[in-house]
Amino acid sequence: MHSTLPRRALLGAAALLAAPATLRAQGTTARLLVIGGGFGGASAANFARRTYPWLEVTLVEPKTRFVTCPYGNLVLAGTRQIGDITHGYDGLRARGVRVVHDWAMGIDPTARTVRLQGGETLSYDRLILSPGIALRWGALEGYTEAAAEVMPHAWVPGDGAQTLLLRRQLEAMPDGGVVGMAIPANPFRCPPGPYERISMIAAYLKRHKPRSKILAFDAKEAFSKQGLFQDGWNALYPGLIEWVPASRDGKIVKVDAGERVLESEFGEKHKVAVANVIPPQSAARIAIESGLTDASGWAPVNPITFESRVAPGIHVVGDANIPGPMPKSGYIANSTAKQAVASAAASLRGEAIAPGVYYNTCYSHVGDEYGISVVGIFRPNAEGNAIVEVANSGGVSPRGNLPEQRRLEALYADAWYASITKDMFA
Repeated sequence: MHSTLPRRALLGAAALLAAPATLRAQGTTARLLVIGGGFGGASAANFARRTYPWLEVTLVEPKTRFVTCPYGNLVLAGTRQIGDITHGYDGLRARGVRVVHDWAMGIDPTARTVRLQGGETLSYDRLILSPGIALRWGALEGYTEAAAEVMPHAWVPGDGAQTLLLRRQLEAMPDGGVVGMAIPANPFRCPPGPYERISMIAAYLKRHKPRSKILAFDAKEAFSKQGLFQDGWNALYPGLIEWVPASRDGKIVKVDAGERVLESEFGEKHKVAVANVIPPQSAARIAIESGLTDASGWAPVNPITFESRVAPGIHVVGDANIPGPMPKSGYIANSTAKQAVASAAASLRGEAIAPGVYYNTCYSHVGDEYGISVVGIFRPNAEGNAIVEVANSGGVSPRGNLPEQRRLEALYADAWYASITKDMFA
């Protein structure tokens, strides 16, 4: 335990003073409203019902089925089907969560209400907001919603249509075609995701279109697990992948969907057979329009409670917040959602809020029976005003010719996926 208990007690008291509506929750029940049914929101709803049975939990999520971003790259490789990464909400209903399939259109933090597209208005005592990301249409010149139907992003899975579109384009591409990828600068959802995607597309091409090539244009100079990924590429896909960093004119600034052309910062044009464009991102619309984000496009939060810095009673979790050194990953969304629920429950009962420890384990598939990972452990600093990585914690897989290690990590990745989706939906 830290020596900041008096500060935590003051934080709990301040939350009560700032939110008189929570006083009525001192009785037998209180209303916890969760917006967003992904890694953060589903985890929050499930954890709340398992841990705090006095909470009445409502989850608002427009989709009736959730397609995960993790393991979507394996659909591109052909080793998973879209049904394998699609999940429903019946498990949460069985837990006692009221699931409302509708869009949240507006939040009134003063009245503590949320207006839904269908006309219903929901009241809450505490709100967990986990809306995910929005793609910044137009941040790359020419990249619009219409362009995404030609140059798929496959980064906001929705019903899986974008992932399946990219898969069909790979299948239709002639052998010898070039797959072009545009990778954004930080921050963005899932830092290793584009590089696992490169690997999984390469695995598909190696099996079915071995004369093809991937040109991966990156707006950065380095990326997560870079040495491990590049070791795998050299071993498994020699000559098939060319990664182009920003210093070699790898930043894509303009696209022409009609011609399937990617244009770099200094004007070089690259015509490709298939284009996967991952554009810059921000917090989702509901967070921006509710005034919860700053100039960065992401929502600043208290590092202990994940309560919004600008709207008391609203805890922003998942990819939409500003997480400090933590990545925008599914595991972080799951881990921090539980801390947000615990903080909300403590505030509702006027109890001290204990700081949490946040874990990230991120597995990536590089090839068949070839997995790598990174682990990070994070916590609020002693002052309680920032999140820091715990010194000498975490790390990445060892490098070298270690086939058994790679095989085991691919199995561990499968177990991680099964475990976390069960924790969300079962």
